[in-house]
Amino acid sequence: MTKKNLILALLFICPIVIYLFFATGVYNFSALPVVSANVAEVSEFKNLQGAPVQLHGKITVLGFLGNDLEDRKINVYNLNEEIYKGIHSSDQDFQMLMLLPVGTESQVKEIIQELSRYAEIDKWEFAFGTPDAINKVFNSLQLQLPLDANLGSNYVFIIDKELRLRCSDDKEFMGLYGYDATAVSILHKKMDNDVTVLLFEYNAALKSNYKINRRDSYLKKNQVHDEE
Repeated sequence: MTKKNLILALLFICPIVIYLFFATGVYNFSALPVVSANVAEVSEFKNLQGAPVQLHGKITVLGFLGNDLEDRKINVYNLNEEIYKGIHSSDQDFQMLMLLPVGTESQVKEIIQELSRYAEIDKWEFAFGTPDAINKVFNSLQLQLPLDANLGSNYVFIIDKELRLRCSDDKEFMGLYGYDATAVSILHKKMDNDVTVLLFEYNAALKSNYKINRRDSYLKKNQVHDEE
């Protein structure tokens, strides 16, 4: 085989090999570490429509905005630009859930109106509860980090479908295990990556379960035929 033919063969074969590798669905990646389990469910909260919200079964970016949104409007806009816009369409179980005290509904309506000018916000949820309910959820994260006097925090957190706090093992977090929503660089370089890893983790598990279920179905079907 001449050198020219060898190069042409490689150019033809390599794309096929690469495609077959990715088509197998076998990937090596590090799962996002679990920081703490048993995060409290948000069953005591209601959204603007009066409907209940939940963490279970959802991949959630969880935030605590407090009772004065003027302090944290920029946090919402940062999250919308750096996290929501890039990820919201990739998984039907993903949500941005912000908890606030009852009585802040009118402030939230202003933010929703602003956000909706730039993108679909169907996976944004703003939910309202009592101070006790807010403290219950926040304390269940088991962090060395308090809420401020307004029941808010600049930090947001990643909660998985099994009500577990997840965060990359990074010394820069200094035990806070949350992401400072005032810092665009943190959202862009760290949180975006961590949410993507978690989404991939669940999607890979779903793909694996689909293969197993399809195999089990095939075996059961053939078992019935053999018994007949």
